Amino acid sequence: MHREDMDEFVEQVTAQSDLLQVVQSYVPLKRKGNRYWGCCPFHGEKTPSFSVVPDKGFFYCFGCHAGGNVFKFISLMENISYFEAIKLQAEKLGIPMPQRQKTPQEIARDREIADLRKVNEMARDFFHNCLTLTRLGEPGKAYFAGRAISAETIEEFKLGYAPQAWDKLSTAFLKRGVKQEFLLAGGLAAERQNGGGIYDRFRNRVMIPIADERGRVVGFGGRVLDDSTPKYLNTPETVLFNKRRILFGLDRAHRAIKQAGYAIVVEGYMDAISVFSAGVKNVVASLGTAFTAEHCKLLLRYAPAIYFCYDSDDAGQKATIRALSIVQGTGAAVRVIVVPDGKDPDEYIRKHGAEAFQQLVKKALPLVEYRLQYVLKNYDHATLEGKVKALHAMLPVLTGIREPAVLGEYIKRLAQSLLLDEGIVRDELRRFGHQSLPEDSGPAQREPIRQAVRRTDTALQRAGRVVIRLAWQDSGILQHFATMVPLESIGDNSQREILLILQEIAAQGQKINDAEINSKLSEEAVAELSRAMVEELGVLSETEAYDNALRVLRKAYLNRCYIEHSQRAESLARAGDSAYVAELNQAQKIKSEMEELQFE
Repeated sequence: MHREDMDEFVEQVTAQSDLLQVVQSYVPLKRKGNRYWGCCPFHGEKTPSFSVVPDKGFFYCFGCHAGGNVFKFISLMENISYFEAIKLQAEKLGIPMPQRQKTPQEIARDREIADLRKVNEMARDFFHNCLTLTRLGEPGKAYFAGRAISAETIEEFKLGYAPQAWDKLSTAFLKRGVKQEFLLAGGLAAERQNGGGIYDRFRNRVMIPIADERGRVVGFGGRVLDDSTPKYLNTPETVLFNKRRILFGLDRAHRAIKQAGYAIVVEGYMDAISVFSAGVKNVVASLGTAFTAEHCKLLLRYAPAIYFCYDSDDAGQKATIRALSIVQGTGAAVRVIVVPDGKDPDEYIRKHGAEAFQQLVKKALPLVEYRLQYVLKNYDHATLEGKVKALHAMLPVLTGIREPAVLGEYIKRLAQSLLLDEGIVRDELRRFGHQSLPEDSGPAQREPIRQAVRRTDTALQRAGRVVIRLAWQDSGILQHFATMVPLESIGDNSQREILLILQEIAAQGQKINDAEINSKLSEEAVAELSRAMVEELGVLSETEAYDNALRVLRKAYLNRCYIEHSQRAESLARAGDSAYVAELNQAQKIKSEMEELQFE
């Protein structure tokens, strides 16, 4: 349902958003005439191809073809959706977002979520009090003491203990008026198989509350005190808890991540707690699952770099390689903290101390260096088959190196280590990337989010962009153009998409709202619209540019019509149908107009 208050909200945020100011907070720009130029933040380059035209409200990169308005720019830089970019900008400007009327179902769901959060907070306090205030918590205290977890850390993370009893929490909560369905929905209890009530999911485990970015408890992780299984037990998936989207400790770490410029990712919450306690505050942990693309996007909102510090055993190293494959190509600068002695971060800190771990962080290896060491250690490159496997394992990361000097050095090292000719390595690298080795592009501050793409630009596409630009400014232009060239006949998909949406807006008597249009268009169409608005018309006036564009597009349309009528006439003539004469006459009429256009 269309909401006028939301339209007004978007218009207000748009009106108060300064594209130039926003872009310059990320990218240095230099003014040339009525536009600004800089090196594109979305792909690596030395010669600026990124253009901002403030009076039009659009940016466009002529290298990687990223384009859009201020909200599109924010969404690309922050790795968030278009509407999230609007909300983020509104927060910065202090503009409150309107609240819409909710359906009874939505009200009921919101109430359920609020109740579950309340129950989770009660459970956090229950487990914490069991650990710190009762004799029931003695086993938990002994465990934490053995892991060198201080009382301050226990209080900081509200660590707790689930007693060795089947229904200690359930009984206590039911007596306090908590409904049984909330204990089940929140994953704190499970139904007995014989139908005789419920029992506590967590028993005889130290308990770690898991919070979302805003510090709200969404679930729990429980660790056994002995060798029983499962070693770790997490809250099951609920309306609040999704392991693929939550990183343990991010609510405490996000400010430190932003300040440090990178996040440290460890495997489990005990590792994260130990690292945090060692004074390294920019640490988070995935929750018993592989590092995901959602995790990566979450961290990239706060910093452009991610340091992985998984266990140094074989399983941990394989997990590191899987995580690196997820992150590569997302725009994150990646390093790996290598923990020696086959230990995890928690064990290393307990044995060597906080300062020693902080030194490991400083010595974190770049992705390529880590991958090279891993490949040389784990592939038997004494045989020809092993050399080939090792070489192919390195190709994906080598293609990500943009500095020729660095790439050349790694090619040389890899060739020497595998006893291969450098030319063979280079040939394999070219074949893998389907392109030549990169030219010198200089050092980069962050890995590219996009790649530069060379596109063939036709006269029809250039003419289409002129029409789009002028139709954006004057709906009368579009009305005239549509009488000469049916919009459905436009050959370029993106340009046809833009023009049809502009026509729809004009037909409804609405004014153009670039934020709304940007949210409706495909990514390719947004980029094409941006290019149309940013591209200069040259020495021609707008009237001359439009006349030329109209002539080009009208002639192309007539040519298609001529071919269609001619083919139809030929088909009818073969069938002995006299209607072919009318088709031939129509084809001839179209040909005459085309010839007139040729001489104008």
